[in-house]
Amino acid sequence: MSEVEFEDTGAIRLQKVLAQAGVASRRASEELMARGRVEVNGEVVTRLGVRVDPVRDVIRVDGRRVPPPSEHAYLLLNKPRGVVSTMADESGRPDLARFVAGRDDRLFHVGRLDTDTSGLLILTNDGDLAHRLAHPSFEIAKTYVALVEGQVPNSLGRTLSEGVELDDGPAAVDRFVVRDRGKGRSLVELDIHIGRNRIVRRLLDHVGHPVVELTRTGFGPLRLGDLKVGTMRDLSRDERGDLFDSVGI
Repeated sequence: MSEVEFEDTGAIRLQKVLAQAGVASRRASEELMARGRVEVNGEVVTRLGVRVDPVRDVIRVDGRRVPPPSEHAYLLLNKPRGVVSTMADESGRPDLARFVAGRDDRLFHVGRLDTDTSGLLILTNDGDLAHRLAHPSFEIAKTYVALVEGQVPNSLGRTLSEGVELDDGPAAVDRFVVRDRGKGRSLVELDIHIGRNRIVRRLLDHVGHPVVELTRTGFGPLRLGDLKVGTMRDLSRDERGDLFDSVGI
């Protein structure tokens, strides 16, 4: 494969960029390049003298995006039930301000979670990323786990995938799995990219299985994992890279 060419103006050596991003030391980064494990803008780069613009150029190691350097904050919160998805609630209800108290940066949340829904919420001060994640054209899927009333039949997945008609128009899920059944209730998991108000609750209520408890466990490439309710953490380098990829940044 021919070596890709890059402009040197305002750029720095690729191995330095990798080291500053925390991928590996400069020497180890040079070894990664020599082994053909580093790509820039879709081209494998093995020449050590290559300079790149870490903001403009898309850099990957073993296929994973190395996000550009940024002064923005990217956080993942496991929102508890009973907390309103706003930074300042006029009615005095518990809100998100308690989780960011004492920080110098002004954070805002991406999208919303109902007050009675727990789970994954992104907090950031990156307006471009937040806009893209929330915009319907990017069709970012969210994953939910719901405890619902009744014994959910396996056939419900096909029904919801094909779509049903709600008061505000048709709606469908991208994926639906029954995880457990017992004592008049079922545990289900679903992916959906529609962002309309209370869409998951309304969908399941429409098909006769009202939601008892609802938790969002995924947002695009992000997963809640074992993050405890009411706690928050920074996104990892790989998570930020995957998130930027998901919206074309």
